[in-house]
Amino acid sequence: MSQHLLTVDSLNRESVDHLLRVAARMEPIASRRQVTRVLEGAVLGNLFFEASTRTRVSFNAAFCRLGGSVCDTTGFTFSSMAKGESLYDTSRVMSGYCDAIVMRHPDQGSVAEFAAATHVPVINGGDGPGEHPSQALLDLYTIDKEFQRLGKRLSGAHILLTGDLKYGRTVHSLIKLLSLYDPLRITLVSPPGLEMPSYLVDLVASRGHRIEQRDSLASDFSDLDVVYTTRIQKERFTDEMNESFQGLSDDFMVNRDFLDHRCSQSTIVMHPLPRDSRPGANDLNVDLNGDPRLAIFRQTDNGIPMRMAIFATLLKVDELIEQDMRPVRWFVPPQIGTLDR
Repeated sequence: MSQHLLTVDSLNRESVDHLLRVAARMEPIASRRQVTRVLEGAVLGNLFFEASTRTRVSFNAAFCRLGGSVCDTTGFTFSSMAKGESLYDTSRVMSGYCDAIVMRHPDQGSVAEFAAATHVPVINGGDGPGEHPSQALLDLYTIDKEFQRLGKRLSGAHILLTGDLKYGRTVHSLIKLLSLYDPLRITLVSPPGLEMPSYLVDLVASRGHRIEQRDSLASDFSDLDVVYTTRIQKERFTDEMNESFQGLSDDFMVNRDFLDHRCSQSTIVMHPLPRDSRPGANDLNVDLNGDPRLAIFRQTDNGIPMRMAIFATLLKVDELIEQDMRPVRWFVPPQIGTLDR
């Protein structure tokens, strides 16, 4: 693994497998059974110049559970960038304060520009429509855990990516990460104009995977292992695009009817969240709440051990985790959410 985590392009199969193994070792800490202090004294700078809840808090929690502390900055309004400070200057200044930095920015390539000015590890928390490497890693970790539970193997699996495949940075990172593994069958379904970028389709196909593009979910998906759906990223649309998508139908919505009649009882459903639950949003339907095939909350929980693994690996303490682990002293409920099974 390189000095920073800016794109999944910097990862190979060996480094990804290492992160999966380290994440598994983090489970007792992430599930609040054990504590460790391997990052005691270390400081994380969280620079989020675009809205975030899950990613920002997940990175915070992961760093804190390793014993570190966090300095948070959210939004351009409250940053020196609003005064015209460059990414270079901000990077150099923050590097003097922090031992690791997570950055989210609305402009593609901005996090890489920021990282070029420092030797302190930088993690890309999302750069516009570009990439979201830590999300892809936790998604892969989720698929691996779900397949272990179901007695399945990743090799030869059928995975459906649907929703906004053009601006959805999570699927951009995930499809590249999946392409590192043994041949898969990947089906892409999106509304017209929101198709997966052709360079990504070509990349995956060149690595020996069977990739198919469809324009509807009205097909037989009975052999489907994973459906990964994303919300329509309207905040990245032009005014013209916003007008053209006002009347988008619900033909691309993953709901209970789709899962019951077109998929199987072992198909798992994933979503990077947030899902838009408002009427007419055409996002992952809330009628799947409570269905054991819905893995979205297990998916978000998996963000903690994976992001802990990323920090531990970048800061080179991944071999020290178990040395000072001890049981927690506070009350931890047996189930975190009311819908957990």
